[in-house]
Amino acid sequence: MSATQPTSSEMRQQMAPLCSVFRRYLKSKGLKYTTERADVLDAIIARDGLFEAEELLLELRKRGHRVSKATSYRTISLLLEAGIIVQALFDSKQAHYQLIYGKEPRDHMVCMKTGTLVEFHSPELTAVRNRICRELGWTPVGHRFQIYAVSPNAPKT
Repeated sequence: MSATQPTSSEMRQQMAPLCSVFRRYLKSKGLKYTTERADVLDAIIARDGLFEAEELLLELRKRGHRVSKATSYRTISLLLEAGIIVQALFDSKQAHYQLIYGKEPRDHMVCMKTGTLVEFHSPELTAVRNRICRELGWTPVGHRFQIYAVSPNAPKT
């Protein structure tokens, strides 16, 4: 599972509107946009793919940021509530998260035997989502589609 890393210019272009959205959300909750919360958001944007909370915390600390575990997890929770990231559960052991705000939907297929993860984009799924929303009078903002299957490379049992 490798994701193309955004350039620093692309990150700045993404960071500005996301910061604004996150600041507005925090303000609506009576919370402050702190340096630590900004660091967490910045690290998520830099990843541009699936991440685990612990993995993100280790990365932040490796970069020299002083972010507590509680702040990291609480910020992830706030980003979920704000609609900036989504939680993608791929197994019963670990939750994975993904930046969705301003991104094309990313769908996933997971091998139930090996844990192999394949990311794909399906314009057909996006069209179905849009049609269903239109029929029900809703405004689509994203979607998550996961297929659980067994890959052809999985050991036979």
